[in-house]
Amino acid sequence: MGDEWARAPLDQLVDDILDRRGVTPKKLDSDFVATGYRVISAKLIKNKRIDLSAGESRYVDESTYRKWMRTPLLEDDVILTSEAPLGEPAYVKQGVEWCLGQRLFGIRTRKDRLNGRFLYYALQSHAVSQDLQSRATGTTVEGIRQTELRRVLIPLPPLAAQRGIAHILGTLDDAIELHRRTNETLEAMARALFKSWLVDFDPVRAKVDRRWRRGQSLPGLPASLYDLLPDRFVPSELGEIPEGWGRGTLGEVAEHLRRGVQPDRIEPGTPYIALEHMPRGCIALSDWSKADGLKSNKFEFQQGEILFGKLRPYFHKVGVAPVNGVCSTDIVVVGPTREQWFGFVLGHMSSTEFVDYTNAGSTGTKMPRTSWAYMARYGIVLPPDPVVEAFSHQVRPSIERLIAGIHESRTLAALRDTLLPKLISGKLRVKDAEGIMGEAI
Repeated sequence: MGDEWARAPLDQLVDDILDRRGVTPKKLDSDFVATGYRVISAKLIKNKRIDLSAGESRYVDESTYRKWMRTPLLEDDVILTSEAPLGEPAYVKQGVEWCLGQRLFGIRTRKDRLNGRFLYYALQSHAVSQDLQSRATGTTVEGIRQTELRRVLIPLPPLAAQRGIAHILGTLDDAIELHRRTNETLEAMARALFKSWLVDFDPVRAKVDRRWRRGQSLPGLPASLYDLLPDRFVPSELGEIPEGWGRGTLGEVAEHLRRGVQPDRIEPGTPYIALEHMPRGCIALSDWSKADGLKSNKFEFQQGEILFGKLRPYFHKVGVAPVNGVCSTDIVVVGPTREQWFGFVLGHMSSTEFVDYTNAGSTGTKMPRTSWAYMARYGIVLPPDPVVEAFSHQVRPSIERLIAGIHESRTLAALRDTLLPKLISGKLRVKDAEGIMGEAI
């Protein structure tokens, strides 16, 4: 353990601060174009990273980009939200031609005094965050002016220690990011396989067109699947479907697992998932809180069951439960009637087509909701059991890896959150933290 670091005002540690706090949407709208330079707004700064999928994609042309950005964002710069929310940082790992939109600061440090990635982590520490918040002004929305931002005190260890701290915490964040990207890839592969096999019927078409013969293994098509598929299509109310396949509804292969639980019967520490924990368009549910202090009834769910946000279904909040826990009653808990139908049910429920269907049938003007009764009537093509089993055999390992990645990421995040305040304050030195991290990774 060491003594705490000295501190210095940010004003003494920066080369430049690009200030977009005064830019308003009305001033910007006329400058937007269909393609060009991406505009980064405060809405895209999520979970201390830049999430390009978190909001509307907006672009400006080159002349507007040059007007707004007197200097491009460079490697080791830090982006910081100035309000709504205040103090959410993101780190720029490499130079990018992005425009900073409203409510953002772009901070470039003096490299002889302050490492940018160290500043990124320092802004997450309790002391710096509190200092930042204490300097905010405003009635409806609190924000911070650049003059006050420059007065915020930043811990200032020697540069070598800054780089060491940034390396330790950055290594953990990089591992978490790798898990996130891996999960995106696993999900994309599962979606593509579902659409190919069970929506577009590509394997059947390959067999009909004689592009696939017995004993052959094609990309995404194991040879064992060949004899399970017909070699012709037949007409149906849903269009042409493979011969021998049926027409049915989601309710024939899935069920609403309505297990209500009163708050006084929920064990302390039980994982709790609400709609705000569920990302849009992503089945990996990596965020949850504890059920302590809940006042209303909830639904129980088990790991591996499907959670569907029925409130404002157009938000496309559908995922696979990574733990046992309880959830909001605005979430429908669904499971397959038989285990082999899991991948098939998940594929349909997480599809854009199904979300659009539930949105079209939702009731309520300001707070539209769908219902299981309506969801269950969704029309689908039903493959024979052997085909469904073959599909689940392909998809299930990806879902298991996705869930494992979520838990590994949370373990790494917990370690990062433990080390960060101690390293930033100077209560823990780099050498000691390296030993702790080496035992955990």
